[in-house]
Amino acid sequence: MFGAVQLGVLAACIVLFVPLVMAGWHLSRNKMLFFSCALFITLSVGVHLAPYFPAISSFLSSPGLQSSSLSADSNPDSCISLLHQVAFSILASGTNTSDLYDKSWEWKWVDSEPVDQCEFQKLGKSDASDLLNGSWVVVAGDSEARLVVVSVLELLLWPNEMELIRDDLFKRHSDYSTVVGKIGMKLDFRWAPYVSNLTSLMFEFKDKNNYPDVLVMGSGLWDMLHVNDASDYGVSLKLLRDSLVMSLPVYLDTVSDDKPRTGTVSARSPQLFWLGMPMLINSMLNTNAKRERMTEAHWQAYNDELYRSKLLLQFGGPFFLLDFHTLTHNCGAECTTDGMHYNGIVYEAAVQIMLNGLLIESNQKL
Repeated sequence: MFGAVQLGVLAACIVLFVPLVMAGWHLSRNKMLFFSCALFITLSVGVHLAPYFPAISSFLSSPGLQSSSLSADSNPDSCISLLHQVAFSILASGTNTSDLYDKSWEWKWVDSEPVDQCEFQKLGKSDASDLLNGSWVVVAGDSEARLVVVSVLELLLWPNEMELIRDDLFKRHSDYSTVVGKIGMKLDFRWAPYVSNLTSLMFEFKDKNNYPDVLVMGSGLWDMLHVNDASDYGVSLKLLRDSLVMSLPVYLDTVSDDKPRTGTVSARSPQLFWLGMPMLINSMLNTNAKRERMTEAHWQAYNDELYRSKLLLQFGGPFFLLDFHTLTHNCGAECTTDGMHYNGIVYEAAVQIMLNGLLIESNQKL
């Protein structure tokens, strides 16, 4: 199909060369001039009337007539919706041990259009360091959140540096803080297995009037196992959303009256990410309590409460969902040994999704 420029060139060629051909047929000069004027007027009128005819307009503006490139800068909303379109490649290494499988992942094709049109990038150590340089990142939640912290640090640090801190990272039910000195990034992990712990953390930020640049939160699995009350979980999520409204500068700066606020809140709000619950493979869970309480039906009930709470961006909330259910489902049972915690490749993909989300939101290009 021709583009608008090609159609213009074609029209010019018709106006220029058709009269010359007619002249070659020895038509009279008057007939040639009449035909040239009629042709020129017809094309001119057609160009000016085209916008008023939908069929013609849609033809001229169809995707085939325009550039096929789609970048995060030109259409960020479309690109954000494609961030979780990830495919995992898992090749057996000749053993039955999941950790010895050869695993990799890529953003995949969607609706016959490659998502690389959005210019998603697997950020390496250098680019990730540039993006997070001088920032304060807080990750709060349960063991899933701790594994996200591990993946972030594995991206930023060298293997020998990771070995020095790995034992501290995996201390059960404990907080962890570190500073990646070479880029001045502070990373805090807060053990917060219940939503009420996350709410308390938000009020802590408010009391100190100091907010991280990136805040990653998630809760649900611990509550499902030890409380197992989806409706109570939903109430807690709504209280968390209320605390965000009362705490975050993005909400506090929006006031109903005409009185301006005078330096009572920090000028910046964090980029917010919510850690969705992974797919649970009930038959692989390692205790009877988990198998009884962490069923597919209970998982669905908890997830429904998350959607009803309006915490997530797609429902009018502040959190971008890191959809671990989609990622773990795509990776499958080969990526877990206990039906709940997954291989590092899943958390690596989640961290890359988060970083690309930050790039899109901040309109940065590395």
